[in-house]
Amino acid sequence: MPTYHEIMTTDLSALTTAAAKWTGMAGEFGKRAKEYEKEVQGITLERTWIGQSADAANARFRVTLNEYKNAQAEAKAIASLLRDAHTQFTELKKSLQTVRADALKAGMKVSDSGRVTFDTSTLSEGARSAYHHDPDYQKSVRDAVGSWQRQIDRLVAQITDADAGVEIALKEVVKDTDPTDGTTNGFNGKPLGDIEEYEVRNTEEIARRLLDGKKVSDADLAEMERAMRDQAGDKTFAKSLLNRLGPDGIVRLSDVMSDREREGGSSAGQYTKLLGGLANTVATATHVPGSMADAGPGSAKYEAWLKSPDGAFYKQFTEGLKEAGAKNFDSKTNPMYGYRPFVEMMTRADVPFDDQFLNQLGHDMIAAEKDNRTIFEQWGGNHREGRADALDSLLGVMSKNPEAATAFFDTDLDHGQAHLDYLVGNGDGAREWPQQHIVAGSTLITNDDPLSRHGLGLALEAGATGHEPGSPLGRPGPHSEGQARVMQGIIATLDKGAGGDTVPEALKAPLGRALNDYTQDTHAILGGYAPNSPVGQDDIAGSGDNASIANSKESLLRVMRGVSDGVAGENEKGEPVRVFDTLYESQRGYAAEYLETGRQVPRSALTENVTSWDNRARHVGEALGGMNAIGTDMILDVRDAEVGTINDQARYAYHGVGSLANTIPVFGDVAQRTVDAATYEWSKDVITEKENVARADVSRETAGGIAGTNNLIDGWADTRDAKGSDAAENAKGEAKQSYITGREEAYSALRTRK
Repeated sequence: MPTYHEIMTTDLSALTTAAAKWTGMAGEFGKRAKEYEKEVQGITLERTWIGQSADAANARFRVTLNEYKNAQAEAKAIASLLRDAHTQFTELKKSLQTVRADALKAGMKVSDSGRVTFDTSTLSEGARSAYHHDPDYQKSVRDAVGSWQRQIDRLVAQITDADAGVEIALKEVVKDTDPTDGTTNGFNGKPLGDIEEYEVRNTEEIARRLLDGKKVSDADLAEMERAMRDQAGDKTFAKSLLNRLGPDGIVRLSDVMSDREREGGSSAGQYTKLLGGLANTVATATHVPGSMADAGPGSAKYEAWLKSPDGAFYKQFTEGLKEAGAKNFDSKTNPMYGYRPFVEMMTRADVPFDDQFLNQLGHDMIAAEKDNRTIFEQWGGNHREGRADALDSLLGVMSKNPEAATAFFDTDLDHGQAHLDYLVGNGDGAREWPQQHIVAGSTLITNDDPLSRHGLGLALEAGATGHEPGSPLGRPGPHSEGQARVMQGIIATLDKGAGGDTVPEALKAPLGRALNDYTQDTHAILGGYAPNSPVGQDDIAGSGDNASIANSKESLLRVMRGVSDGVAGENEKGEPVRVFDTLYESQRGYAAEYLETGRQVPRSALTENVTSWDNRARHVGEALGGMNAIGTDMILDVRDAEVGTINDQARYAYHGVGSLANTIPVFGDVAQRTVDAATYEWSKDVITEKENVARADVSRETAGGIAGTNNLIDGWADTRDAKGSDAAENAKGEAKQSYITGREEAYSALRTRK
C-alpha cells in the first residue's frame, strides 16, 4: 500500500524504462525464435532426416519453438501492462499534486506524510488573534482542513486501488494458461496487455464462486470490491463484467449478495459494499448518450447508436434483463422474481442511473406486471431481498435522476400519460397496488404494503420539480416544459372524476413539496389571474424554461385539499407539521412578493386608490380565501372523522413550519419583511371559518376569516410607509370581496357544504 510520501517522491519514469527493456526482450525472443526455427527445428524437416526419430524430435522442437514465441508474447504484454500502469499512476499523481497546490493556495500546509494543517504563519497579527479568539473562525478552519484532507486521502486510496490492480495483472500475465502445450509452468501464450482485463477476469472468477455457493474468503471479497471501486466509471470494465455474467448472472449475484448481507456476521459489511459496487458497475455499463428528450428511443440518434458496439451491448443486455427480471427463481408457492433482487441492488448505487435505461426498465416492468399481476406481491416470508414491489423501488431510484423522472411522466413523450394513468390514476387500467400475503397455518393473511407508493411519490416530486426529493426550494418561478407537463398531468390525473381531494397517504408530502415549488403558478390560478382562469387549459402555458401549469382552479383546489392533511414532518418540538401549513406559508410569502410588484407611487397619491394595488389585492384575497376554505374542509371533513384519523379541533393545530422552512420557496427581502411584520396567526382564520360553517350560520357575503389577509396587506403597506392610507385601505376592501369569491368557489369545488 503506497503512502502519500512514496507516491509524491517515486520516479514513475522507471516504469516506462522497464517497459522499453521488456519490449527489447520481446524482440530478442523473436530473433531467437527465428534462429531456432531455422537452425534447430528446420533440420527435422529436411529429407536427410526421416522416420520416427525425426517425428519425435520435430514434436519436441515445436514445443520449444512455441515457448520462444510465447515468451515473446509474454514480454510484449508485460511491457504493455507497465505502460498502462505508468499512464494510470501519472494521471492520479498529477491530480494529487493539483490538490496539494490548491490546498497551499487556500492557506493550508501539507506535510510529507500527507497530513493537512492550517498554516497560521501566513496570517497577520490581527488575523492570528481573531483565529485564536473566534470559535466560528476556528470551526470554519477545521471544516476546511477536513475537506482538503478528505480530498488527499481519496486520491491516495485511488492510487492504492490502482496499484493493487497492477499487482494482479503482473501476477496473472506470467501464468501458463495452456496446460496442453507440452510444458509445465511455461510462458503464457495468450497474455493480455490490459490491466482492466485481468481485473475483470479475476472479478468474474470470484463472482462465479459466489454463484456456485462455494466459500469465498474475506480477502477475495475485498479484492472484488476493490476492483469495482477502482474501475468506477470505466465502461469497458463494466460492460465486460456484465457480458461475462449476463443478466441472469447479475440477478442471481445480486440475490446472493443480499442474502449474505442479511445473514450478518463479519462479512455482512463487505457484502453491503459489494452491492454498491455492483450497482455502480451496472449504472456505468448501461449509460446511453443523449437524453430522453433529445435522443430517446425511436429517434435517429438513438437508432444510429444502437448499431454501435456500445448500443449492441445495451440492446442485448436490456433484452436479457427483460427475461431474467420476469423469471421466477424460486417455487410457485414462494416466488422470487428477478426484478426484485436486481432493483434492490440498484438502490445501493451512489451514482445516478441513466435516464434512458431507467425509462426502459420502468416501462418493461409495467409490461411484466400486466402479464403477471402478482409479480410484485409479497408471498410468504422467506424472501427479504429488498421490497417485493420492485416497481415502486425502481421509482425511488429514478427520483435520484430528476431528468429520468420527468421523461417517465412527461405527457408529451411516449408512454408518459400512460405511466401517469397506470401509477397515479384510479379505476380501469390503473395499477392494483400490491399487497403482502403470508400463510399462517391454514390462514392467508393479507396486508397493505406499508411502503406502498413511497417510490412513486419521490419520482413524481423529482419529475415535476427537476430536483431530488426534499431538496431545499429556491425562488418561486417557472419550470421547463417537461416539468410543467408532469405537474399538470399529476393534478389532472388525480382529479379525474373530481376525485382530486382523495390522495394516497404516501403521495401527500412529496406532492405538497412539489406544489410549493409551483407557488408562483398556483397563486395565479387560485387568485384568478392565470391564463384562461378559472377553467384552465389542456396544455401548459409558456415555453422553454419559462413554462407554467394551467390546470383548472377546481382541480387545483381539490388536489391541494387532497394533500393538505398529510404530515410534512416535525418542527423542533417534535410536533407534526401538516402539508397544509407549508402550502399556506408558501402562498403568504408569494402574496407578499406579488404585492411588491405593485406600482411605486408618491406619498401624495396615497389619498386615492392605486389601480395596480387594487388588482393585486384582489388576486391575493381570492387566493387566500381559497386556502382558508381548504383548511376548513380539512378540519370538518366527515370522511376523516369516520375513520378516526383526526378528531375535531385536534385534527388541525398550527405549530409553525420551523425546521421545514426549506420546503417553502425563497422570497425577496421586502416580501420576507412583509411576512415577518404580519404577526397575526393566520391559522385563526381557518378556525373562524370552520366554526362558522359548523354552526351553519355563515353568510356567503361575509368574510369571517379575512383578518390574516388584511394583516398581510397592512404589513406590505408598512414597507412603503402607506399603512392606514386611503390607497392601502381601498386595496383591503378589494381583497375582501375577492376573498369571499375565492372561499365560495373553493367550497363549491370541495365537500364542505355538500
